[in-house]
Amino acid sequence: MKLFHRINSLVLVIILFAVAGCTSQKPTASQSFKVGTWKTAQTIQPFYYSEYLPEGDTIEVLPFTNPGDQKTALLAGNLNMCGTTWVTAITAASNDEPVKVVASMTEKCSALVVASDSGIDSTADLKGKRIAYVPGTMHHILLLEALQKAGLDSSNDVTLIQIDFFDMGQALANKQIDAFCSGEPYPSIAVKEGYGKILEYPYYDDSIGFINAGMLVTEKEIKENPEGVQALVNAHIKATTFLQENKDAWLKKSAEFGTDLAVLEQGVDNMVVAWDLTPETIQQVKNLANRMFELGIIRKIPDIDAMIDLQFLKYAPK
Repeated sequence: MKLFHRINSLVLVIILFAVAGCTSQKPTASQSFKVGTWKTAQTIQPFYYSEYLPEGDTIEVLPFTNPGDQKTALLAGNLNMCGTTWVTAITAASNDEPVKVVASMTEKCSALVVASDSGIDSTADLKGKRIAYVPGTMHHILLLEALQKAGLDSSNDVTLIQIDFFDMGQALANKQIDAFCSGEPYPSIAVKEGYGKILEYPYYDDSIGFINAGMLVTEKEIKENPEGVQALVNAHIKATTFLQENKDAWLKKSAEFGTDLAVLEQGVDNMVVAWDLTPETIQQVKNLANRMFELGIIRKIPDIDAMIDLQFLKYAPK
């Protein structure tokens, strides 16, 4: 009997120590995040992250108009994560900048637009014309590809003018340019308001497909705060899945950025929100890097497998 009581007392002591150990552990500290993105329907996910982050975590979403500016802010430590075009990510990796892509963000979205009264009916008709573009974007690469397929030299047969996406429509309407290659909603706005028409949707063949943009973090962020990166990736997946399954809510929320809902509905088939990085996607990114090298946009082809970090998608709850 005494032995029985001693055993029970020992078990009780062990339990008390275990409980004391659990209660003495400090709770995980809440985090505050800063994430950069564009104010477009296809890059809207960060504006939903607050609904899916752990309780107590907060987020500030900072809108940008240029992917290069987002990457610069990220490297400066002013952002924890940002959207980026695959072109920007590949260029950064080619320059040995410490960046990692941890999720996909968007696909498709590009269109080559000309003035509705221009008489331009094919890409070949752009010879001698002024075309607006933003360097470091998929739209830039797609424009170069479209011109090449049409037999035009981008250096000699056309004049490429660097204009921000937000200003392209006005420049086209005012006859300052003859065409622009941009992402949605600007092509659909041009069509809806009557001053532009879609010349073509300049997509690659299956070797590169519809890839467009992903989510970028720094190597330092991964090393110093992997839990934070995981929380953001988890939120990105959940936000994207919600938008994929609720198109009306997606477009209605996107209209709050100032684009008419009818315009978004017109361009919805040219917009895709995404999160997964499949083996096919990764191969397409590799093919894009090879093409960028051939076009002289990068001086060396980076290690794409090293640039893409799949660990956070692997452990994210689906």
